Amino acid sequence: MPTSWPCRWDLLLRYRLIEIIALWEGRLTTKHLCNSFGIGRQQASKDINQYLRDIAPDNLHYDSSLKGYKPSPQFQPKLTSGSADEYLHILSRNQDISHSFEGLDLQLANTELMPTPKRSIKPQLLRPIVQAARDGKRLEIGYISLSNPIVEERIIEPHTLVFTGLRWHVRAYCEKNRDFRDFVLSRFRGQPELLDKALVTAQQDQHWQQPVSIVLKPDPRLSPEQRKIIAEDYGMKRGALRINTRAALVEYSLQALNIDPRKIEPKPEAQQIIISNLKELEPWLF
Repeated sequence: MPTSWPCRWDLLLRYRLIEIIALWEGRLTTKHLCNSFGIGRQQASKDINQYLRDIAPDNLHYDSSLKGYKPSPQFQPKLTSGSADEYLHILSRNQDISHSFEGLDLQLANTELMPTPKRSIKPQLLRPIVQAARDGKRLEIGYISLSNPIVEERIIEPHTLVFTGLRWHVRAYCEKNRDFRDFVLSRFRGQPELLDKALVTAQQDQHWQQPVSIVLKPDPRLSPEQRKIIAEDYGMKRGALRINTRAALVEYSLQALNIDPRKIEPKPEAQQIIISNLKELEPWLF
């Protein structure tokens, strides 16, 4: 670690990209930095040389046949975790930017990400929600739901924005129901109005404060060989995967994993994984 740490934020991001691309694509060129950060080739070359000098002198070797840098046999991540999720996050980020600015060439390697539906949320709606959560304010909103498709005025006290992988909602105390609820952002109507100080806080949201572990295991109906494959697919240790979350997010976590706790697929090859501690999770299911 360099003695001048921490380095500038923009430089840290470029160093991280150097590590991630070299590790997961096996070839790093100045073009990766130029396309991702809008810098010139000279600056990109300088960044790579500074990374090798100040961060990890033995991590990269220049390969003339590849016309780029490749990870050395003793490569060790210094500014990243070495997780594939970091590479996949860059792919997702670059695709989002490319959709907004079609002239940008941000594609990495030969990759394609499946698009997800985008919810229509206006800045005028989101700003007061964020402000209310940040400053501890009450908020008057118009809201519709599947059970009540007519716009209804509500006063809520939001504390946290949550992204489930497919949609955003805000966790908030509902004064009408006198309980904490999840409000889907795309179902807000009109202009939210900031009111006075909130009466409750996130510390009083018991389901939010309650830590919960989801324990997954391969479907026992599978053969030992098949169970081993599933365990490796999910990075299980000793045949189980423990996912730590909040009680208020258990159902969303299962939805993200495409697990329906109320249904067992007839074929174990389709089911693949089961919740081994389902009884413990039942109080937190919708």
